[in-house]
Amino acid sequence: MKIETITTHPYSDQNPGTSGLRKKVKVFQQPGYLENFVQSIFDSLEGFAGKTLVLGGDGRYFNRAAIQIIIKIAAANGFGELIIGQGGLLSTPAASNIIRKYQAFGGLILSASHNPGGPDEDFGIKYNVGNGGPAPEKDTLAFYQRSQSINNYKTIIIDDIDLDNIGEQHIGDLKINIIDPVSDYAELMQSIFDFPLLRQSISAGYITLLFDAMHAITGPYAKRILVDMLGAPAESVINAQPLEDFGGHHPDPNLAHAHELAEIMFSDHAPTFGAASDGDGDRNMITGSQIFVTPSDSLAIMAANAHLIPAYAQGLSGVARSMPTSQAVDRVAASYGIPCYETPTGWKFFGNLLDAGKITLCGEESFGTGSDHVREKDGLWAVLFWLNLIARRRQPVADIVHGHWQKFGRDIYCRHDYEAVETPIANALVEHLREQLPKLPGQEFGEYTVKFADEFCYEDSVDGSISRNQGIRVGFTNGSRIVFRLSGTGTVGATLRIYIERFEPDASRQDQDAQVALAELIGLAEQFCEVKKRTGRDAPNVIT
Repeated sequence: MKIETITTHPYSDQNPGTSGLRKKVKVFQQPGYLENFVQSIFDSLEGFAGKTLVLGGDGRYFNRAAIQIIIKIAAANGFGELIIGQGGLLSTPAASNIIRKYQAFGGLILSASHNPGGPDEDFGIKYNVGNGGPAPEKDTLAFYQRSQSINNYKTIIIDDIDLDNIGEQHIGDLKINIIDPVSDYAELMQSIFDFPLLRQSISAGYITLLFDAMHAITGPYAKRILVDMLGAPAESVINAQPLEDFGGHHPDPNLAHAHELAEIMFSDHAPTFGAASDGDGDRNMITGSQIFVTPSDSLAIMAANAHLIPAYAQGLSGVARSMPTSQAVDRVAASYGIPCYETPTGWKFFGNLLDAGKITLCGEESFGTGSDHVREKDGLWAVLFWLNLIARRRQPVADIVHGHWQKFGRDIYCRHDYEAVETPIANALVEHLREQLPKLPGQEFGEYTVKFADEFCYEDSVDGSISRNQGIRVGFTNGSRIVFRLSGTGTVGATLRIYIERFEPDASRQDQDAQVALAELIGLAEQFCEVKKRTGRDAPNVIT
């Protein structure tokens, strides 16, 4: 095995966001671009000689080509074994599980999550550490800093590796193990949930279901688990074939993009339960007949009912949510007397809490929930959790949600996304908000009096690390909130996300439409940030 050192030059834009480095495919196809970033990761790590690296992705365009490049760089840098999903495929939670199960040094996951795929669309790569979770900020900062001074990368010159046949291959001292991408994950799910109860409920017709894989990675996982193992009809899984361009669609599991599922679930022939997952399988959308469950409510309902799931029957050590996620789960935690942690957006912030045993469940408003079984959010896990819950409660989704609101109150909640905002405009908008913060507390706006206005700063309770500038919050004396945050998951311009929340304890008022109930707060959000005025837009791109 001959190692070659290739001269290169830095690219200035290789600073990972909240979920790795995401750019257009054509950016990654620039000479040395992917190679630089991968070499920068390896240059920043220590102690991996002879160790195992997990590798796979969501199957989007450039996935297979990128894996071949990474194999050669990993071989040249001294890894001892590569575990790769067949066809180069691994869902993000499945990759996390494999890292943990086989005690790998770490893993590279190739995905741009819920972003579109194709030659003119998005690609991404992120590094996960030995606990199976995304690299912490200190590591991603090191990757970026190294990328700004890199002048060469190592590779080997060999033919491409066969990714499609399961089994071992060898390149010199490097072992390459091509594995079934689904089996280990399916085994894990079987250890968490009551599969016999689910099989019985599905076969008896008590549960009917529809899962939209959105032509993304979860198709093979859903077919194996829901159809082959649990006995759901084959037609229960739609858009199941992973495609490089996701069938030309946006693989984001929300009502706007999972429209085929949404139309069926709000029709007269809706099944008991409907769900969707995203490009890399870590997000989920939960629906029932005639009802959409917000991710914030889903997390709270899971926490309130976790004792009904075999793996969590002994209770939860604690829960956590990202700062923009509604406070619904806080109310469950308070009722059950368990800790509730508020973290910045990004799953890596849950990792320390999970590893320290401080929490069992965690989630984000951006359609992600998870537990201590892996160190990523997990779409199919959430689907199985809800199916197990329905089977135990013997209630439809709508009844479970309304019963939860009656017991804990409803946090009426929505998110407005303004996508691809020109970066200078987005930055000026945030600075405009910052300038207002000292003056807002105590001000009255109709029925809303500002209690606090700040920029969220997080101190990790495990390692003491501090993360600043994690979103701007305006809180009101009645518990309502408006949060403004620039998202790090896009590839063009900036996405401004505005999160709006109002608590409603009165059961007679809990069925209000969110946009109507939040109209006054939505108006205040525009008054504070002026996004429509500054961008010339009439409305958000997406409302969830």
